[in-house]
Amino acid sequence: MVSFDAVVLAGGAARRLGGADKPGLAVGGRSLLDRVLGACAGAGATVVVGPRRVTVRPVLWAREEPPGGGPLPALAAGLSVLASALRPSGPVVLLAADLPFLTAETVTALVRELLAITVDGVLLTDPTGRDQPLAAAYQAESLRRELALLATEHGSLANLPLRFLTADLTLHRLPDPTGDASFDCDTWPDLTRARARFPDDPES
Repeated sequence: MVSFDAVVLAGGAARRLGGADKPGLAVGGRSLLDRVLGACAGAGATVVVGPRRVTVRPVLWAREEPPGGGPLPALAAGLSVLASALRPSGPVVLLAADLPFLTAETVTALVRELLAITVDGVLLTDPTGRDQPLAAAYQAESLRRELALLATEHGSLANLPLRFLTADLTLHRLPDPTGDASFDCDTWPDLTRARARFPDDPES
């Protein structure tokens, strides 16, 4: 059993989906968000950053400041809630809310890899070798340090790209063990592909 917390980013404008509530879209009888929450069910505490929704299990909620300010303010909000819950340190799994094929086994593999080596984070890489920083495990202290430095340097975290955070972290890459865990639903064709993989069964 590995110990970790989770921050799930469930905001964003979903522009390529016409502004739809992407985390709430159903795949196989469950929302995308609920599928991700199922994959990180082993977390000691889970913070969802985004509008409150009905979820498959209890979670903590946060909203980024300013609203719509991007992934870095959202991550900062999630870490703040973890600190308030007396969980300021240790491994944190950072996940997008649109990963329908993510599994608990993959999440555990990320955390185990982080604990086995001396790095700031372990990123999943997709089958093409592309980094997936929103399917990753990080040391909470490393995230807090870099966010503080970026806020000081830029005056705000709002609208800064995620690569500004990862650029100065020592990272290790873990190839996607399933080939699909890093697949995200950014477009309607992506959603169609995901739905085709699951029967309309809440427990699929």
